[in-house]
Amino acid sequence: MLPRTTRTARISRCRADGVEDAGADQIAIVTGTGETGRQVRHYFSEDTALRDFLTGRGQEDKYAPIAHLHEQAQFAFIEQPRDGRYGTALPVMLASGFISGDDFLLLAGDDLLLRADGGHDLADLTTARTRAGTPGAIAAATVPGHSAHRYGILTPPRTTPAGHPVLDSIAEKPTGYTQPTAYINISRALLSGDAVPYFDKLQPSKANGEYQATAAIAAYARDHEVLIHPVAGEYHDCGNTTGWLAANNAAARAHAITTR
Repeated sequence: MLPRTTRTARISRCRADGVEDAGADQIAIVTGTGETGRQVRHYFSEDTALRDFLTGRGQEDKYAPIAHLHEQAQFAFIEQPRDGRYGTALPVMLASGFISGDDFLLLAGDDLLLRADGGHDLADLTTARTRAGTPGAIAAATVPGHSAHRYGILTPPRTTPAGHPVLDSIAEKPTGYTQPTAYINISRALLSGDAVPYFDKLQPSKANGEYQATAAIAAYARDHEVLIHPVAGEYHDCGNTTGWLAANNAAARAHAITTR
């Protein structure tokens, strides 16, 4: 798992007919410049030197877990320039040419969802959006209300005539939240290509100077229905050291990885 400081985000284009899992067949990974970006590119590329090294020593099994990673999609890599701009909206702004009007998934790398039932929350998100007939969908985890001040909260939703909950607004780290539970934004959204202009015209937040994806999605939701889809997976917040370590431990338990 990557620590949050890498600020890696993924933009995935979706084919209309879909492929396995979430239906994304092209993935753009937006990274920082320099060594951080090089490491991410290296991880998602075929490592022939490592493969040959292990094969020559009869240890092909050690390469097997990553042998086909680079074949799972068409990967593109976009460096975020050091031009003073910062924030979760930058990946979409930088990848507008890659998106090229298609539906796209916007994913950030600072949380983890684990499921024991073999399901996939991104696949569920795409299926739910199709069933609801909305142009957008946003994934939501549920947390106790007393933790709401740590997250972007998907405010009590409106419902469509068919009864589907759709996004009304997003409150960033609200104080004085009184409900027993809260739907929180976990940086997983499925949007149509016409959402890109909402990102392109963003101005930095007056509060912290960031270009915030939540602001663009909230603006898009004022003009288009965006389904709120609660996830089934066990949610882990990796945006702090304690949460990152807990997520790694949970993933190790889930995959029966133990120390020797």
